[in-house]
This record gives sequence, C-alpha cells and structure tokens, in this order.
Amino acid sequence: MTSSADGAVGIPRQRPGPLTQVLRRFGLALAVLVVTVVLVYVDRDGYRDNIDGSMSLLDAFYYSTVTLSTTGYGDITPASDSARLMNAVVITPLRVVFLIILVGTTLEVLTERTREQWRLSRWRSTLRDHTVVVGYGTTGYSAVQTLLAQGVPRDRIVVVDPDPDAVAWATDEDGLVAVTGDATRAEVLRRAEFARAKNLIVSVNRDDTAALVTLTARQINRKAWIVAAVREDENSPLIRQSGADSVVTTASAAGRLLGVSMLSPNVGEVVEDLLQYGSGMDLVERPVDTGETGKSPAECRDLVVAVVRGHRTLRHDDPAAAKLAAGDRLVVIRSNAAPHASVPRGGTDR
Repeated sequence: MTSSADGAVGIPRQRPGPLTQVLRRFGLALAVLVVTVVLVYVDRDGYRDNIDGSMSLLDAFYYSTVTLSTTGYGDITPASDSARLMNAVVITPLRVVFLIILVGTTLEVLTERTREQWRLSRWRSTLRDHTVVVGYGTTGYSAVQTLLAQGVPRDRIVVVDPDPDAVAWATDEDGLVAVTGDATRAEVLRRAEFARAKNLIVSVNRDDTAALVTLTARQINRKAWIVAAVREDENSPLIRQSGADSVVTTASAAGRLLGVSMLSPNVGEVVEDLLQYGSGMDLVERPVDTGETGKSPAECRDLVVAVVRGHRTLRHDDPAAAKLAAGDRLVVIRSNAAPHASVPRGGTDR
C-alpha cells in the first residue's frame, strides 16, 4: 500500500521482510567479493606485493577487500598491463556495485517511489470495465469473495474504504487494489477509476452514506450497474432514486433467514448454502443454450428456478416460460463444492 492518506491508492505487491532484505544484500556483496578475489588470484603474477613480492590467496582476498571498500593502502598494486586492464574494466565496476549494495537502503527508498509511481501509472492505463467495492467490512468482503469465486479477475476489483486497516487487509492479505478515502467524495471515486468501471457495490454502515455514495457515483458514471446494501426497507426507494439499479436490504434479508431457520432449520441451511457461492449448491444465472431453445425449463440440464426474459423475471412454472426462447437467461441451481475463506476484520460495513 502506498500510504494511509485519504485518496491514496494501494497496489498489492510482494514485500520481503527486513531480515530477508539484509541477507539478500549480504549475499550480493559476498558474491561481488568472491568474483573479485577469483579475478585477482587468477592474474596474481600481474600484481606486486611490496612486503614479500608474492601473491597468495590470502593476499588476493586482502587486496580485494581494500579495493572494493576504496581503502587502498597501496602495499599491493597491479603491475602488468593485463592486471591494470582488469582493474579498469572489471574490478572498478565491481567496486561501484559493491558500494551500491552497501548504501542500498537509501537507494531502495528512492527507487521504490519511482517504481510505485510506475506501477500506479500502468495500473491506471490498463484498468477498464472493473468493479468498485465501497466498504470492505464483512459484507463487502463476502461480496468480493463471491465475485472471485465466479471468475472475476482479482485485478478487476478495486476496494474503497476510509479505514486504513481495511485497506491494508485488502492489499496485503487479499491482493486487491484499494483506495483509502470517503467514497462520498468524487475525487476518491475518481482515484478508483470509477469513470471507466462497469459495476459498483455499495456496502457501508449507514443508509444515508449509501445514498450519498450512490448519488456521487451516478454523477461520475451514468452507465455503471450499481448495487447498494441498505439496513432498513424504508430507505430502499431513496437509494433507488439516488441511482442504484439494485438494492439489497441486509436487515430484512437476515431477519427472513432467521425466521425460516427457526421454523425449518433444513430450509434455512439450504438457503444459506445457495447464498454462499462455491460451497455445495450455487444459485447462478446463465444464458439459454442453443439446444435448450424451444424446450421447457424442466427439460434443461440444470434445475431452473426462474427465466429472465427482457426486463421480466418469470417463475419456472409460469405459462409464459413454458418454451424457452433465444436470448432468455436462466436462474439455475448447480452443485459445486469449494472451501470457505476467512473473513477479515475492519471496514466500513458490518
């Protein structure tokens, strides 16, 4: 993540720990030292030792260390043309590399900023038709996991949340691009490239906030499909008037599931299973296959629950849906087993 400042964009990346970075630099420095020692020892006859006149392996090691560290006592010097050429062409560049490794921490800070800006620019230039999720608490996280389970690429989901902890979870743990900020502000949604987005999921902890986010989003992008969650049924019309295409009442839905589970626990378990994509049975929407055109819903390969024709949703036993037509879409139940994922803490929805 780039920072926790409002409007900052966090892009997931691999982050080695401090010990790993130190060991990596130490290994590179040691490798440069070993290469230098080998080069000096191979051409040892071209060096002059002012102490005893001969070059041993220890002398080569000693010369390499004082040369790479730019100490240069002058007691061992290159005398032949080949040794001087080797020092000028090979050992001097190795000395520069060795010094760069030693001051790598400072250089890494400088290069990291440049690299982060490049990654951010590349991300902005390639992002199209993505889904923006506002609020990364329990509800928002579950929505993202459902999208991923249905095949939405991870790099086509952008999370927006004012909580830095939720943003950190989205980037570090879930590998998502995330924006820190209040989605009621147009600038924050623009940083999420919402103008080029295809979908928006609004999952915040207040209905008035959901309405403001929806209004702001609709002003930026008139074509995006907006799905918003509200707490109370009475606020659903307000959210629709704000520009939402679909509204889900979380409190009422949970209450209905509680009532069904008490009266018929088995039915409650089946409904909950259908809502959890990727485990057991899944409720999915798909187009009518060519071979299914003209047939009844009962003759389809999947268990058909409803038929979507144009802007109408027909029950499977509706007389109007007795024969399937080209262009129809089917809401069906499929069997699919997959493990559940853990749920993060934090975020602006609960």
